Amino acid sequence: MAFLRTSFCAAVLSASALSAAAEDVNIYSYRQPELIQPLLDAFTTETGINTNVVFLSKGLVERLEAEGKRSPADVILTVDISRLAGAVDADVLAPVESDVIAANVPAQYRDPDNRWFGVTTRARIVYASKDRVDPAEITSYEDLADPKWAGRICTRSGTHVYTLGLVAAMIEHHGEAETKTWLEGVKANLARKPQGNDRAQVKAIWAGECDISLGNNYYFGKMLSDEEQTAWANAVNVTFPEFEGQGTHVNISGVGLTKSAPNRDNAIKLLEFLTSPAAQEIYAEANFEYPVAPGSTPSDLVQSWGSFDADDVNLMTLAGHRATALRLVEEVNFDG
Repeated sequence: MAFLRTSFCAAVLSASALSAAAEDVNIYSYRQPELIQPLLDAFTTETGINTNVVFLSKGLVERLEAEGKRSPADVILTVDISRLAGAVDADVLAPVESDVIAANVPAQYRDPDNRWFGVTTRARIVYASKDRVDPAEITSYEDLADPKWAGRICTRSGTHVYTLGLVAAMIEHHGEAETKTWLEGVKANLARKPQGNDRAQVKAIWAGECDISLGNNYYFGKMLSDEEQTAWANAVNVTFPEFEGQGTHVNISGVGLTKSAPNRDNAIKLLEFLTSPAAQEIYAEANFEYPVAPGSTPSDLVQSWGSFDADDVNLMTLAGHRATALRLVEEVNFDG
C-alpha cells in the first residue's frame, strides 16, 4: 500500500514511513483528486503539513477494519451518509471535540457523537422538461406518486444509495406504511424500468422518453460542463421539491478522524481547515454542491438554479432507516 502526496508526482513512499512523519497527515478518500487537490494544497501552504492520499473506489471501511491499529490513515473523506454511518457502525472513527468544527458545521450535518462532520451537501432534486412540464407543478416528493405523472417519470435503481436516502427520509416523515404506498405510486408512474445513473435520466428527458426525473443537483453543473451533455441539461429545469413543507432532501460529503490515526493532532488541524467556511466554498464550487458552514454561499452558477430550505433531520437518523428503506423497495419490486 502507498500514499501519493497531493502534488501527484511520481514519488511514492511506504505507508509505514508516512505514518511516522511529524509533519504529515494521511487520508483515505472516495473523492476524486481534482476535487480535493486545491484544498489540500492550500492546507499545506497554511500549515506546512503535508497531505498524503490513497484514493479508493470502494472498500474504505473494510480496509480500515483489516488494518486495525496498524492503519496509517488519519482521516477519511467520503460521500453519502450511508458510508459515513457505515464507518461509525464499524467503529473505525474517533470522536473529535473541537469548538472550531462545532461552529462551522450545523448539528444536522454532523454525527451526534462527533465522529464525522459534513463539508458540503447535495440536494435530491427533480429535473423537469422545459417543453412539457411547468416547474410550478412540482412542489413535493409526495406529489411524485400522483397519477398525473403516469408514464412520465424516470429514475435510477430503487436500491441505489441515493434512492434509499430519499426513501429513508420519507419513512422519517411519514412512516413505513405511507412510504410503501408512495413507492407503489411512484413505480406506477415510471416511464421505463429504473436504470442508469442520474445523468442518464436527464438524457432520457431530452430524448422524450419521460418528462421528469430524480437526481442530485451537482449533475446539472457537470452536464453543463460537458460538451456532449450540455444539450441534455439545456432541455430541463431544476426544481427543489420538499417533504410537504419540511424541506428538501439533502445528502452529504464528510470527513472523520480514524481511531488509529498516527498523526492525530495534524489530522484535527486538517478537519478544522476542511470545515472552515472558505474551504467549504472552494470544495462546494469544485463539485457544484452547497457548503454547510453558517454564512457560506455556493458558487454563482449553483445559486442561479434557485434556493431551497433543507430538511433539518439529522442525517444519522436517516441512516437508521436505510435497512427498512431497502426492504420496502424490494417489497414493492420497484426495479421489476
